Amino acid sequence: MCAKVFLFQKVHLLRRLRFQARRLYSIAMAEDLRQRIETLAQWLDESKYLVVFTGAGVSTESGLPDFRGPDGLWTRKDKGLPPPPQQRPWSEAEPNAGHYAIKALQDVGRLKFLISQNVDNLHLKSGIRPELLAELHGNLTKLRCPHCGRQVDKDTGASWCSCGRSFVSSVVDFGQSLPEKDLTESFYHSQQCDLFVAVGSSLVVTPAAHMPVEALRAGAKLVIINRGETPLDKYAHLRFHEGTGEVLPQAVALLNQKIKG
Repeated sequence: MCAKVFLFQKVHLLRRLRFQARRLYSIAMAEDLRQRIETLAQWLDESKYLVVFTGAGVSTESGLPDFRGPDGLWTRKDKGLPPPPQQRPWSEAEPNAGHYAIKALQDVGRLKFLISQNVDNLHLKSGIRPELLAELHGNLTKLRCPHCGRQVDKDTGASWCSCGRSFVSSVVDFGQSLPEKDLTESFYHSQQCDLFVAVGSSLVVTPAAHMPVEALRAGAKLVIINRGETPLDKYAHLRFHEGTGEVLPQAVALLNQKIKG
């Protein structure tokens, strides 16, 4: 009987120790995240030339799939799996907290330029001004003239550009060149920035993935917010493996506190 009681007490003690260890680990991780978010907010406040770069990961919280995430389209394809079930049609997706946090950076005058690999139109839907945005891979809601580069909304029903050429989808397919204006502006702003924040991108698709490299060469701080690994992780000055919604809204809220004094 004594042996059974001793064994029970030992098991109970081990469970308590495991619980306490997990609790302490959770507290340490939460404190680490808090400190990193505070650092990001400080850098956002100090930055004179902020460029944000977004990939599909910023839109997963809107119910859209990403590509190279743990359950992304290309990740599943590489494993021989079918595409993940889509939670909602692209046309019904709405901006999430991450999109609105980036828009808030625009509203307080911190955002100099936004470069996006996404075609989902959610940045424009969130209120980003078109002149501050380069959509390197096009936009599902827009048509483009292949001759002069002019873009119009699909719902206008336009077929022909004023230059005489017919409109085509603005979405860039594999093997096609990226829109020259968007690509040129992206390189320019990347080379001018002092803080480059990459959000929700695996940073492997070129030439878009060249942008953070250009920023690093120019001496900018590099922040990466992405659940999966990227080739530039070892060069990042600040790294978040958490989701966009866990990081950006809190960082922007702290920034607003600093601005208000």
